[in-house]
Amino acid sequence: MVISDTNGLKKRGCMCRKEDFLPEESFQSWKNYVQALSNIKTRLKDRFLARSMDSFELQELRGCSGHEMKTTLNWWDMIWFGVGTVLGAGIFVLTGEAARNDAGPAVVVSYLISGISAMLSVLCYSEFAVELPVAGGSFSYLRVELGDFVAYIAAGNILFEYIVSGAGVARSWTSYFATLCNHDPNRFRIHASSLAENFNYLDPIAVVVSIIVCVFSCRSTKGSSRFNSIAAVIHIVVLVFIFIMGLTKANPANFANFAPFGIRGILKGSAMLFFAYVGFDGVATLGEEVKNPGRDIPIGLIGSMSIVVVFYCLLSATLILMQPYTQIDVNAPFTLAFQAAGMNWAKYIVAFGALKGMTTVLLGNIIGQARYFTHIGRTHMAPPILSAINEKTGTPVNATVVMTVANSIVAFFTSLDILSNLLSIATLFIFSLVALALLVRRYYVTGETLDSDRKKLTALLVLIVGSSIGLAVYWAVAKDGWIGYAVTVPIWFLSTLGLQLTLKQARKPKLWGMPLVPWLPSASIAMNMFIMGSIDRESFIRFAAWTAILLVYYLFVALHASYDAAKEMQRKANATNNLEAEIITQENF
Repeated sequence: MVISDTNGLKKRGCMCRKEDFLPEESFQSWKNYVQALSNIKTRLKDRFLARSMDSFELQELRGCSGHEMKTTLNWWDMIWFGVGTVLGAGIFVLTGEAARNDAGPAVVVSYLISGISAMLSVLCYSEFAVELPVAGGSFSYLRVELGDFVAYIAAGNILFEYIVSGAGVARSWTSYFATLCNHDPNRFRIHASSLAENFNYLDPIAVVVSIIVCVFSCRSTKGSSRFNSIAAVIHIVVLVFIFIMGLTKANPANFANFAPFGIRGILKGSAMLFFAYVGFDGVATLGEEVKNPGRDIPIGLIGSMSIVVVFYCLLSATLILMQPYTQIDVNAPFTLAFQAAGMNWAKYIVAFGALKGMTTVLLGNIIGQARYFTHIGRTHMAPPILSAINEKTGTPVNATVVMTVANSIVAFFTSLDILSNLLSIATLFIFSLVALALLVRRYYVTGETLDSDRKKLTALLVLIVGSSIGLAVYWAVAKDGWIGYAVTVPIWFLSTLGLQLTLKQARKPKLWGMPLVPWLPSASIAMNMFIMGSIDRESFIRFAAWTAILLVYYLFVALHASYDAAKEMQRKANATNNLEAEIITQENF
């Protein structure tokens, strides 16, 4: 195995050393570490206020991986990566549960609501990905606009999002494989009665599938793209088949009781179904491997999301037309719906399509999360050994393997309903931060924006975020009434209007920009927060516990590692600048 240190020097060997994980000055001895801990307050202030620069993310940090990723992708690859990564998991994994337990036939509206929210986030991501085409994705965007500390908290939840997503899809792969073999969805899982409920069906098949996908994704990004494109086209054909054949068994009477659980059920369903749109942010991490980011990234992200939203709405409507929502199976809804309709032969096509779709979702998932982890490793917030790019394949092999191990452990134990709600919170939280960061990027430039404008921007953003949170909280705790809405909605509207009328945009996008700023980013924040208000209390407790773990790791490890790394990079940059200045001076003489 060949890995590279932060200076780009090659090291050969099969054994990992302490220096591969903690090479920073603060961890060279216990004395150094104690000294670092005694300076937590100073270092925390430094890192909390530190904001990266576009040029630093695009150049210096990329150089930390030793080798460059290969630039091989175009807009066609991006569209099919988006379709393959997103389309399939949601429709085959959660439609049944959302329709039966939360939204009823109005699951179509749930998909539309979460799709609109996801599309707003896609627009935010597209502008950032064009301006910062790096593997760090939203982690890099937040480092540049909101600072190191916020980016770290987001990074932990980004990785959490991908682990949960990959685990959920891998478990659903097992369910559909079982139905393809004419067995109950839990047939190939091992029931461990001694373990707690929702953690007692062990899934070895999910682990095996994850490992196979890991091996494939390590070999070549372009090869993965070709496989994904072919598989995604086949997947579209299968989905069209489901739509057409399902409508032959349509019963409009199934829509008679359209919203049996009311508007709260619809929104609860949309919160769960946000799982269905996870993955497009991973496509943004392919920015380093895209030939023409200004053209290919917006076409790929917006085009793929448009296809996904249309198919999700059409197929969820088809499922309801085929079978009353009270009879839908929550584990493998489409295959068993065709079986119940007397089309037993069709269920095999559906199950095959579901397996293929979930395989491409797993592939896109592991590719995206490995690139996130690679860029996080470049900053030393994660062990720098994970930032290494394999010289032969041009892929982040170390990060891919580590993330696959994490996916496999979670997939082996945890049931789907636990995973889906956890995923939705992490995803909505990150999307809200990216929308906030886009507003900061448009209205604030360090060294140029007046202090009075900075204070005004801060106040307006606090009002936008605060009113969005207040709206969500009021929705969650108040079953009836309207007073809360009469207060929070006008505050959000007037704050956004104030942003448009009283502040001039400090920076315009160079190649492609989100339209209707500040309205669409502000609406993205409000929608994401509002959907979060429909997620159950237990999921928020688990989310808080995970965030607390992130904070502990940050205070004792990541803070000091990233602080040392930043100071070392600054020292090298100063030395380079001094050397260049000396050369210029000598040439003049």
